[in-house]
Amino acid sequence: MNAVIVEAVRTPVGRKKGVLSGVHPADLSATVLRGLVERTGIDPGAVDDVIWGCVQQVSEQAIDIARTAVLTAGWPETIPGVTVDRQCGSSQQAVNFAVAGVIAGHYDVVVAGGVESMSRVPMGSSTTVGQSPFSQTYRDRYDNVVPNQGVGAEMIAAKWGLTRTDVDAYAARSHERAAAAQDAGLLAEQIVPVTTPGGVGASVATGDMTVDTDQGIRRGTTVDTLAELKPVFREDGVIHAGNASQISDGSAALLIMSEEAAGRHGLTPIARVHTAVVTGDDPVIMLTGPIPATEKALQRSGLSLSDIGVFEVNEAFATVPLAWQREIGADDALLNPNGGAIAFGHPLGGSGARIMTDMITHMRRNKIRYGLQTMCEGGGQANATIIELLDT
Repeated sequence: MNAVIVEAVRTPVGRKKGVLSGVHPADLSATVLRGLVERTGIDPGAVDDVIWGCVQQVSEQAIDIARTAVLTAGWPETIPGVTVDRQCGSSQQAVNFAVAGVIAGHYDVVVAGGVESMSRVPMGSSTTVGQSPFSQTYRDRYDNVVPNQGVGAEMIAAKWGLTRTDVDAYAARSHERAAAAQDAGLLAEQIVPVTTPGGVGASVATGDMTVDTDQGIRRGTTVDTLAELKPVFREDGVIHAGNASQISDGSAALLIMSEEAAGRHGLTPIARVHTAVVTGDDPVIMLTGPIPATEKALQRSGLSLSDIGVFEVNEAFATVPLAWQREIGADDALLNPNGGAIAFGHPLGGSGARIMTDMITHMRRNKIRYGLQTMCEGGGQANATIIELLDT
């Protein structure tokens, strides 16, 4: 049985304390759930489950936000939801779980995606001050080194010989490509607008504002402007706020079903998940998992590097896609062609689905048969997913 993707949507991505910071994460989630219904005409009652990625599952994102989102969207009470955490890859993993469920015959129709409001539920909120999530046994195994992603990004720079100019040039390229995509109208078709209370540009009559544009893109970013920023994790290091992913708010969702269900509902499949893998890697350097995950995905798929027409490697830090590129050898023009998390931002639990939505949209526009997405994740893990375009 094939599992097919029939629609993919996302909210705009808002900066920390920006235009989406006034929106509850359940409302952000509900926006994309309703967006799927509006675009496809699917009856929400046909959905068997909602699988939702979210990293900081506390405060407003606690108590299974997938289920809260379903009810916030006004969907029937009969529709369940489950929330998963594979750190930055949570919503990519949600897609892979959804596909596996359809192929196994557990679902006919399922929604996968995720959310993170990093303005309202800050990164690290799930860790109690003074209490480490790492047991002493764990710390003994790694010589009491507490993993830190920023330090890991610096370790990558040292291992692969990446200079400050290398990483800043990559960051500037991310903003340049994202701005070009936005100016060409390539992002608008993915986006479901969000109604947010108050703010600059709000309606005088209602106090509401409609947000339909990504907020994080910084036009005119250059190596020279980035050179003014000081390294954060090492005094002589290369990583700073300008070549790392932005702290952000956002949500994204994909509607997935069996081919038979798509036919019953009169929906045309866009794409299918050809291959999905996950792997672990060194948890101290932490961010190198996309390299073995990509190799594993290609080996398992039977495809070669030259078969892939677009690669999306999450820009947690500029060193991550640069090291990945040096090891894998992908064409620079095919890597994050519309920019990445350095420009758009990285709403943790929603990023995997956002990236997949962008990749599928790009594949449809350019008639690309295969695309590969991979993300580094906390704990030294990575998902890799190969998408095959069906809507040609």
